[in-house]
Amino acid sequence: MEVAQAVLPDYRTKFSKRTFTQPQLLAVLCLMRYEDWTLRKTEVRLAEHGELRSALGLRKAPDHTTLYRFLRRLDERTLVAALNESVRCAPKRPDHHERELAATVAVDATGLAPGTISTFYVRRTQNRGGEPMLWRKWLKWLVVVDTDRQIVLAQEACSGPYNGSAMLRPLVDAAHEVTPLGAVLADAEFDSEHNHRHVRQQLAAVSVIPAKRGKVTWQVQGNRAKMRAAFPRQLYRRRALVESVFSAVKRKLSARAPGRTLEMQRMQALLLGLAYNLYRLRPCLV
Repeated sequence: MEVAQAVLPDYRTKFSKRTFTQPQLLAVLCLMRYEDWTLRKTEVRLAEHGELRSALGLRKAPDHTTLYRFLRRLDERTLVAALNESVRCAPKRPDHHERELAATVAVDATGLAPGTISTFYVRRTQNRGGEPMLWRKWLKWLVVVDTDRQIVLAQEACSGPYNGSAMLRPLVDAAHEVTPLGAVLADAEFDSEHNHRHVRQQLAAVSVIPAKRGKVTWQVQGNRAKMRAAFPRQLYRRRALVESVFSAVKRKLSARAPGRTLEMQRMQALLLGLAYNLYRLRPCLV
């Protein structure tokens, strides 16, 4: 609620019914992603638990259609602002000079299920050729994670399969606006000289990306040649911490981004990243 109140006004227009405030509805959506509820199940759970409604300041449980319409109206920039606010509330890393240290971040992507269909059903269903039916599309969720604080600094979602190399630059730029970056760790999917130059020249940070694109016999130049000649393996090991974040999200929260349209699935994924940050803030707020 505190994060939502910091980024949203109480009402969208002066003609609003004023039954629910926008921060209340955003908090309910985050709770929905935290508990992996559907919109209808959220309505039922809020109607059952008076303590939960009291904590959210609700006089009654919102209808599932109210939540759906609010989700449709929700602006992506609002979710970015809410994510930044959750990062601001997270504990800092003070050094001896009482200044925030530059963060070591890891960039990676994972897949989210577009619906609730079971993997057992997918394996058992046969297509016309007699082979098991496979997913053709899924939602690809890309994140920039602070490896020390284990929180999401920036995120994006798109339809997969998709090569996310070009998405590294806007992601690290968005993360750099929240906290200064000292090192950017990414796997071979983001291997390109352009990415190295952007991180080192624009952000004044260290880029560690294994140069695996192309044949071993190819002559690479610039920063990619440095990666092949002397790869900083000790620093790169911290990139594996982003996998811990993905594991926590899928075990504790949800592995799905449900929706009939790609835009709805993207909003569900961005809400999932925000809900994870709020989950990480629990020890700080208690």
